[in-house]
Formats: sequence, structure tokens, C-alpha cells
Amino acid sequence: MNFLKKNRIYVVLLAVLAIIFLLPGLKEKIRNQLFPEAIIREAVRLPEADYDITLKGINVPDSNLKNFYGKTVFLNFWGTWCPPCREEWPTIQQLYDAKKGKAAFVLIAMQDREESVRKFLADNHYTVPVYIAESPISEKILPKSFPTTFILKDDGQFMERKDTSFDWNTPEIHMLLDKAAP
Repeated sequence: MNFLKKNRIYVVLLAVLAIIFLLPGLKEKIRNQLFPEAIIREAVRLPEADYDITLKGINVPDSNLKNFYGKTVFLNFWGTWCPPCREEWPTIQQLYDAKKGKAAFVLIAMQDREESVRKFLADNHYTVPVYIAESPISEKILPKSFPTTFILKDDGQFMERKDTSFDWNTPEIHMLLDKAAP
């Protein structure tokens, strides 16, 4: 009995923690209340000045990333030499075919030769717009691994970021692009 009186606070705290971690969904609900996704996403934004990247078009005309500011952008960094990049390409093409009117697609081939990129696109009948960067890329989006993909809202807000191969043709990604489109 003395033990319970002395350690009442610890017993109550342990009981509360046990309830939080054992009840399905409660942990997630508390996390969302304490750290709302909107606040986290709002904090990560690519400023308009960082969009200034000269892009040499491979299967589209030359451009600059700043021409896409004000639009939802699917921005992917990849290379023909990268097996995980090649693995996700079919789902990117499917997403592009379905959502090219809802978002700008900008795929930047990195550490690659133009001839290799052209051959890869032609051999696989890919039509997603591909570029090679001809000017420095902002540290905020410069990939550390490949593939790296961002979905940027029209004001540069990061809506999604993946540093790995991913199935981009999912209902969740379709809804995200529909929701983001102005």
C-alpha cells in the first residue's frame, strides 16, 4: 500500500502511456493534434528565387524552372544509371498521362549524358518532359540520393517529398494533385 501512495504519479503516468500506445488510432490522433501536418508542410517552402534553374529540354523545348512557379510542379531528379529511378518510371508516365493538365512535370536527369537520356526515353516510349540542369540547383532541393521527387504547390510549398523509388500512380497522389491544382 505504501508503494502505491509513494508512486501514484508514476503509476498514473504509466497507465496513460499504456492507453495511448495500446488503443488503435489514439497515438496518431494525438500526434496530429500536437504536430499538425499543415504546419509542418507550411514550414517547408521553396522560395521563388530558388526556382531559377536553366533547363535544357531533352524531349521538350528548353526552359527555366522559374517558368513553372505559380503552378503545381511534380519535380523528379533521376538518372538512366539508377535502377530505382528506372523502376519508378512507368508509374510516373502513368501519372503524367492522367494529370498533365493538373501539374507541370519536370524530370531532371542528373549525372547523365544527353544521348543516354534520349535513348532511354525513346526505347521506353516515355513522353514525360525531361531536362538537364544547366545552372546550379538550390541546396533546398539538390538530391542526396536518387531518385528524389518533390510535389510543389503553386507557391513553392512542399506537398510531398520522396527520396526513394515510389509508385506515383496511386489514388492518394492523384487526389493530392487534384487538391493542389489552382
